[in-house]
Amino acid sequence: MMPFRRIACVAIGAALCFAFGSCTKTSTRVAGGRNPWTIPGVLRIGDKEEPDSLNLMFGHTLATDEIDCLLFSFILRTDDNGNLIPDLATEVPTLANGGISKDQKTITVHLRHGVRWSDGAPLTAADWLFTYHAVMNPRNNTKTNYGWNMIASATAPNPYTIVIHLKQPTVQGMEILTMGGDAYPPLPAHLLANLPDINRAAFNSTPISSGPFILKAWNHEQSLEFVPNPYYFRGPPHLKEIIWKIIPDPTTLLEQLRTHEIDVYADVDSDEVPYLGEVTGIRVVSRLVANWRHLGFNMQKPQLADLRVRTAISEAVDWKRVLDTTYHGYGQLAVSDVFPDSWAAPNLPPYRYDPADARRLLNAAGWRMGGDGVLHRGPLAMRLTISTTAGSAENEHAELVLQSMLKPFGIALEIKNYPPNLLFAQDGPVYSGKYDLEWSVETNGADPDDSGSWNSKYIPPNGANTSWLRDPIVDATSEAAASTFDRAKRKALYQREEARLRQLNPVIFVYWERSYVAMNSDLKNYRPAAFIADEWNAWEWEI
Repeated sequence: MMPFRRIACVAIGAALCFAFGSCTKTSTRVAGGRNPWTIPGVLRIGDKEEPDSLNLMFGHTLATDEIDCLLFSFILRTDDNGNLIPDLATEVPTLANGGISKDQKTITVHLRHGVRWSDGAPLTAADWLFTYHAVMNPRNNTKTNYGWNMIASATAPNPYTIVIHLKQPTVQGMEILTMGGDAYPPLPAHLLANLPDINRAAFNSTPISSGPFILKAWNHEQSLEFVPNPYYFRGPPHLKEIIWKIIPDPTTLLEQLRTHEIDVYADVDSDEVPYLGEVTGIRVVSRLVANWRHLGFNMQKPQLADLRVRTAISEAVDWKRVLDTTYHGYGQLAVSDVFPDSWAAPNLPPYRYDPADARRLLNAAGWRMGGDGVLHRGPLAMRLTISTTAGSAENEHAELVLQSMLKPFGIALEIKNYPPNLLFAQDGPVYSGKYDLEWSVETNGADPDDSGSWNSKYIPPNGANTSWLRDPIVDATSEAAASTFDRAKRKALYQREEARLRQLNPVIFVYWERSYVAMNSDLKNYRPAAFIADEWNAWEWEI
């Protein structure tokens, strides 16, 4: 956090620009019309996170999703508005073009000819087939086989055709072909197929590429450097180099934007947004994105296993106040994990702020205030840890706000934060269940299918159900919604599922993020995305 704040006119000026979606503050230009600090062909990105792996099969951080869009080609991509577009595929499979069979149990993908890995080897259907078998190989510590486990069989009748037979109709069959999350890109069979497992393969940190850029260097805790892939099937990208600078401190990120040591600061911390208006030579783009902030409960913990306790916590906190005071209102209060602009968005009321009912529920659950100011029930004390990503002033401030709001109820929070690549590592606190409460953001794909977050089949190590929720109604509705392409049926099922989640409170859905991306005004074709990663079209970037 900055040591002082300037007068409000700076924030007002910036807000006027943001109201129109973007703004540019001009500066002195050099010959040719560019900013004097611009390095032609070189893009410097500042990011708070370092990836925990460069192989999406093992990487849990958003940085992995973003960087892998630079390094790899997927079967399909999503554009900045979440629409499916072909990547390695020649077209998006649909019922209309025959790519999805009439019984919706077979998906046929036709691949581009002439695609090559950055070492010159051909990329064919055999690479995707190898990837499928690697995901399902029990010797691999795959973060999730969600969607992949719905495949009954897969074949490659020729080097440019993939035929996927599903166990039943499911949208997950299309999800695993797109980018990010549980959609893994084809991996190079010619390098990895002879290994018994790929958990510790050198490829995971020094991969070859099928995407627009090659990893030149990974300087741990400092930066990653990328150069063009000369074999990229769309032709060489426009940039000569990308330098991905790892800067966990938002204040330092803002300072480096101000001094023009970086060209892009994506996902600007809300504390820093008002100060963007005083930075010269930048353009700011703002949009609601599919990142939902939540307070997650580890339902395995005896203090949190009782629904009445989780509901009491939801009622004890004024969530609008948290958003307004900690995140300056830059977001939209959430009622579920379905993106508000989605066709499947449920009609649910906001969370109720009701301190009196919160106390009633805690009392009904058998908790009594002790002389230490903390609730007790038998040998248990309501002492809980809360964890978020270290280094974010706004997130750490939110923890302090939650700590102060819950203390009068006898709920004592101990703050225990971690770097993101540790918090969300496969053996880290969240995925190993060694946490009580977690304050984090989850990123959605364009399809509203959320089985991987709530279905009991996907409790770690099999997926991302890190609340350890086991509920037959959620299991049944999430599976049914994913088992049809009929939007009307799916929407009705999501209404039912999301209403059930609100009854059970495995997490509290707090707000949807409004992303602010500040970029060098000389940067062209950088179009921030609502879903997954802004790097979806990196081959088009120019500076």
